[in-house]
Amino acid sequence: MDKLIDGKILSAQLIERLAKETHEFVSEFGLAPALAVVLVGHDPASQIYVRNKVKRASEAGIHSIEHRLPAHTTQAELNALVMQLNSDLEVHGILVQLPLPAGLNECEIISLIAPDKDVDGFHRLNVGALSTGQATLIPCTPQGCMIMLRQQHPDLSGLHAVVIGRSNIIGKPMASLLLQANCTVTTVHSRTKNISDICRTADILVAAVGSPQLIKADWIKSGATVIDVGINAIERAGKRVLVGDVDFTDAQAVAGAITPVPGGVGPMTIACLMKNTLSAARLQMAQATT
Repeated sequence: MDKLIDGKILSAQLIERLAKETHEFVSEFGLAPALAVVLVGHDPASQIYVRNKVKRASEAGIHSIEHRLPAHTTQAELNALVMQLNSDLEVHGILVQLPLPAGLNECEIISLIAPDKDVDGFHRLNVGALSTGQATLIPCTPQGCMIMLRQQHPDLSGLHAVVIGRSNIIGKPMASLLLQANCTVTTVHSRTKNISDICRTADILVAAVGSPQLIKADWIKSGATVIDVGINAIERAGKRVLVGDVDFTDAQAVAGAITPVPGGVGPMTIACLMKNTLSAARLQMAQATT
């Protein structure tokens, strides 16, 4: 079992497989899977994310369509664009980049996206399907985490997984996926007592709290697999650097396998977005021919 779980390598392998599958899709249906990305405002981090998504889409053979809207866009204008994309038969996936500028309702816009085009997996119908073990579009970050885990543990049955964080985007769907893989799952959060003691019992530790270097080496069971979802900007020696929720340098000495930040979960998230887009396109084409 490799000590470092390299998301750059794994994501490149996934994109390469998707490119072949996309080529087959184009040969069969005469059009490429298409992903519409909506970016409202000028948030620097969001612009970087969108740029990376567009690049990976090109590598996977997926057609990307960008809609860049000013920060003063109204809820009605954004809603109208999403409804237009819902009805466009040549658009298979819709991603509205979050967070949205102040004054725009994220829950409202997520609920407007057609569930079969919801490549983020955030729509309540997709969330419900996931929680009840049905086939659906799975949120990209938890999906990427599961691919990484299965590289280390082809059979996850019976392993104790601790998920730190209970967000709708990562923590909750991550716990659902681990349960479906027959793990014993514990979710801990800000109100949990003795968090470090619980974490030390984990065979698999997934950190998704957005708190820089919160998880220290003495929280980690020797030989455990650690998936660090956090990405936090901090100042170090006068420079802005990115770190995870795990104190990587010390944790690396204890963990059996661990993801770095950056270069771990992040690249897998974007690769799984492309995977979801192809899956959505297949589903829509199948429905159109029945």
